[in-house]
Amino acid sequence: MKTTKLEKYRPALHFSPKRNWMNDPNGLVFFKGEYHLFFQHNPNDSIWGPMHWGHAVSKDLIKWEELEIALYPDEHGTIFSGSAIVDWNNTSGFFPNEPGLVAIFTHHLEETDHPPKQSQSLAYSYDKGRTWIKYDGNPVLTHPTKVDFRDPKVFWHEESSKWIMVLATEQTISIYSSPNLIDWQFESEFGEGIGSHDGVWECPDLFELTVENSNLKKWILIVSIGDNPRFDSGSRTQYFVGSFDGNQFVAEHDDLKWLDFGKDNYAGVSFSDVPKEDGRRIYLGWMSNWRYANQVPTDGWRSQMTLPRELTLLETNGKFEVVQKVVRELDKYLTKKEEINNVTLDAESTKSFEVDADYVDINLTFENIDADKLGLTIHHTRTQYTTVSIDTKDNVLLLDREHSGEVDFSENFSKPQMLGLKRTDGAQLRIVVDSSSIELFINEGEQALTSLVYPDKACERVSVFTMGGKANVIKGKITIPSIN
Repeated sequence: MKTTKLEKYRPALHFSPKRNWMNDPNGLVFFKGEYHLFFQHNPNDSIWGPMHWGHAVSKDLIKWEELEIALYPDEHGTIFSGSAIVDWNNTSGFFPNEPGLVAIFTHHLEETDHPPKQSQSLAYSYDKGRTWIKYDGNPVLTHPTKVDFRDPKVFWHEESSKWIMVLATEQTISIYSSPNLIDWQFESEFGEGIGSHDGVWECPDLFELTVENSNLKKWILIVSIGDNPRFDSGSRTQYFVGSFDGNQFVAEHDDLKWLDFGKDNYAGVSFSDVPKEDGRRIYLGWMSNWRYANQVPTDGWRSQMTLPRELTLLETNGKFEVVQKVVRELDKYLTKKEEINNVTLDAESTKSFEVDADYVDINLTFENIDADKLGLTIHHTRTQYTTVSIDTKDNVLLLDREHSGEVDFSENFSKPQMLGLKRTDGAQLRIVVDSSSIELFINEGEQALTSLVYPDKACERVSVFTMGGKANVIKGKITIPSIN
C-alpha cells in the first residue's frame, strides 16, 4: 500500500483525509465514548476550495475512522471553521429528550461587487454527529462592517452560567456571550497593542489550565496568525496567559509566546467536553503552513493533523509557559524498545541505531561536556536525512530538512527551523517520526517544533553525534511498533 503513488507519504499515526483537501481542525468534541474531529475539507480537489466540514471519529485519539461529510455549503455560503459542544442542559431548546451536539461555524458568502460576508451559524445532531440539521434562524451572529469575522470557539462558562464565544475579528479577538447559543451579546475585544500582528488573526481558543504542582489556575488564549509573505515563518500560532471573568480576557504579560517553533502546526484548538474524571486539555493542530500547503507533494489527498497533545501550564521564575506532551494513548502503538544508556560521544564521533520502521518514537537525554555541537540525524534512507542539532555556545536548536527527501516544491521549505533553548545544562528530546512528519518536544514538552518531511521511507536509522568536543547520551530509548 505504501508503494502506490496515492499512498506515498500517507501517515501511519496522524489523521489524513482519504481523498482531497483538508485544513483546520473544527468541532473537536468528546461525546458518548467518541472523539470527534471535524475539519475544513474540499471534497472536489486536493487544493483549497469550497469549504465543507469533513468528519472523523476515534475511540483513542490515534486511530481515526473517516465518516461522511457533516456540513455542506448552502444559501448562506461555504462552511468555514468553528467548534462543537454538547448541550447537556438543553439551553438551545434543540434537545428536549437527551443531550446532543451543536456545531457553531462560520458561513462564508462570496458576493459580487462586495467583500465576502462572514457570519456565525448553528447546526445540531441527534445521532452522535452522523447527520446534522441546520438551524432555521441562521445566521445567529453577524457584523455590519467586519470582513474577517470567523472561527467561533464556544464553551460553557460555569461562573457566569453562559456560553462564551471567542471569535477572530481581523486583528483582534472579540468575545460574545449567550444563554442559549442563539442570542449573542458582545462583551469585549482583545488584541490591540499586544502580541504579533504579522498576519490576520484566526482560530482562537480560550480555556483554563491548572499550573503544574499547584492549585493555581490561569486562562490561556490561543491565536493563530495567517501567512505574510514578508516573513519566512509563514503561518504560526501564539498564545497569551491571563485571566477571564466572563466578560473580558486580560493578558498578564506583553512578551510574545509561540506555541510551536516549527513551520507546520497551525489553526490548532482544543477538545470540548472531555470528561471531568479525565481532566485533560487536549489540543490538535493542522500540520501544514499556508506558505506551501497547496504545493506539498502528496497525490490525491493533502494535509494531516498533528498528534493530539495534552496541554499543561508550567511556572518558571514567575513566568507561565504552556507545555505540550503527546497523549498517552500513543504508547500502545509503540511496543518494541531499544534502551540507550550512558553513551559517550567523543569529538567528531557518531553512534548509530538501526530502526527501519514505519514510525518511531525517539527519547534522548543529552549531557554536554565540552562539545560545540551535539544532536542526532534521522536517516530516512541512505541518502535522505533530517538533522536536529544543538549549538551549545549560542544555546540554539536547529532542525534542518534540506536533505529530507522531496523539498523543491517550495523555496521556503528547505530553510532551517530554529529555537532558542531555555536551558543550558543539556537537553531532553522526544521526537516522533511518521511517514511525512517530525514532531519534536524539548525538555518534557516545554518547547515544541513541528515539521513536515517527504522522504521515501520514515526512518531506517538514527545516529547521534558531537562536534568540537565530548557529550554523553545519559539515557534514552528508541521505540517502534512490534510489527511494521
